[in-house]
Amino acid sequence: MSIIAVGSMAFDAIETPFGKVDRIIGGAATYISYAASNFVTPIRAVSIVGNDFPESEMNELKRRGVSLEGIEVVKDQKSFFWSGRYHLDMNTRDTLVTDLNVMANFNPVIPESYQGSDFLMLGNTLPSLQSSVIRQLKKRPKLIVLDTMNFWIESMPAELRETLSMVDVLMVNDSEARQLTGEFSIVKAARKILQMGPSHLIVKKGEHGALLFHENHVFFAPALPLEDVFDPTGAGDTFAGGFLGYLAKTRDISFENMKTAIIMGSAMASFCVEKFGPERLKEINQQDIDQRVQQFVELVQFDIDLV
Repeated sequence: MSIIAVGSMAFDAIETPFGKVDRIIGGAATYISYAASNFVTPIRAVSIVGNDFPESEMNELKRRGVSLEGIEVVKDQKSFFWSGRYHLDMNTRDTLVTDLNVMANFNPVIPESYQGSDFLMLGNTLPSLQSSVIRQLKKRPKLIVLDTMNFWIESMPAELRETLSMVDVLMVNDSEARQLTGEFSIVKAARKILQMGPSHLIVKKGEHGALLFHENHVFFAPALPLEDVFDPTGAGDTFAGGFLGYLAKTRDISFENMKTAIIMGSAMASFCVEKFGPERLKEINQQDIDQRVQQFVELVQFDIDLV
């Protein structure tokens, strides 16, 4: 089972109430690849970087089973750079700097060796680029998952709606679901989104967990209460990588299996926030993941006698 992961590979500068880093690896494709490679390989990355992106990071991704053939390296430009400051609640942040650099000319090209991949994860980027990737695939993957954000919902609604009609799963947070539909109720918003094309909707609620919608079915997965949350950057992409990685590993895209995949994604995201950037994801092993998943099981398991 193989996964194509499309998105940015970047540098971030992050400030939270608990610390600050001036330059650390980031980007959607980076987080997705690190998370998903714990479950299945190859992860086929599609991105663009400048001449400043470290060779050591490329080698580490390669060591983990990530194919780099779809990553364009622009020798005379710099990589995408983002800087942000998180508020005390860690759910809201201010963007301080966005330097697109090479991302301004990102035109993802799917290598021939990536054709026939089983799963496609479209990280947050221009809706027209996301649909372009889908059109390049000669055979439709078993599952196409798309992430988007409020900026595209507001500035490119027609292009986004067209892309939504081509995918199986949409991942957004609760405010984006409301913005996309004009509905305050998440349940009503989900019903509208499922009429736009996706057969499944995942609504990410940060420290409050995630919701999975399909037809008339709803599943809720909690987030693990953590003592220390240093940096939520990349948690959503890590969640996506864990979710899709588990589905690829089990080769089962049923709603019942997606419930477990949601837990796997939440477990991976809970690791991500424990350190700045993807550093924590580089440290964990299968035993760590199993223990973390068991914590999720214990969090929601209970016995009850109805009288």
